[in-house]
Amino acid sequence: MPDNTNAPLPNSAAALLRALGRPGVLFLCETGAMGIFLARGIMRMFSSRTQIPKILRQVRVIGAGSMFLIVFIGLFTGMVLGLQGYYTLSMFGAEGFLGSAVALSLVRELAPVLTAIMVTGRAGSAMAAEIGVMRIGDQIDALEVMDIDPMAYLVAPRITASLITFPLLTSIFSTVGILGGYATGVLMLGMSGGVYFSRIGSSVRWADVSGCLGKSLVFALIVVAVCCCKGYFAHMRKDGMGAEAVGNATTSAVVLSCILLLAADYILTSFLL
Repeated sequence: MPDNTNAPLPNSAAALLRALGRPGVLFLCETGAMGIFLARGIMRMFSSRTQIPKILRQVRVIGAGSMFLIVFIGLFTGMVLGLQGYYTLSMFGAEGFLGSAVALSLVRELAPVLTAIMVTGRAGSAMAAEIGVMRIGDQIDALEVMDIDPMAYLVAPRITASLITFPLLTSIFSTVGILGGYATGVLMLGMSGGVYFSRIGSSVRWADVSGCLGKSLVFALIVVAVCCCKGYFAHMRKDGMGAEAVGNATTSAVVLSCILLLAADYILTSFLL
């Protein structure tokens, strides 16, 4: 039989590899650049005491500003889980496990992921747009001229505030979601409230809670790295200039953040299970 190990690839196969490889390489390069950008920001998190007012302002913007959205989404997520879970479990005569199903679904997966996505849409887009406008308006260049480190002034406070607020918002989402499941399963469908909460107490472990909080910290770093980096380098985009570049950077930041959040969630879940 002839040896075809060194035979060149057909033109169609080579074109397919190029089409798949070029976006993959660009994605890896962009992700690596964001990782370096994040590391630079983390190194400046505790550069001076003057960062405390900036951190508190970002905590208010990211955390308090997203509170209503998180409570609203968490409540209806828990109510939907309670409704769907009750009718699914009733098919097997296991309605008593509704509390476990709702709590574990929220704590392990839905609370950290949905919280991160909601905060990305609300606060992450604002980060990218604000920093992008400052870059396009030469305000970041002005900071450098005044010998003010833009990373310490703009990025580091947002990293610290995100690490503080994401776990808190995730905990609020989980709590409100569990109460939403209670409202559906107990108040609307007549399940025993004692059974609902006793199942939660017996099924939710500290490992589930710590895994949930650990995910929220990782997601916080992803969101702040992507959104701040996209805004910081908005002037280098090739798909627009000025206001158009800021808009494209904001859109790209939200989309890429959501993709990385879901990918990171799968990776983290595979290690935590």
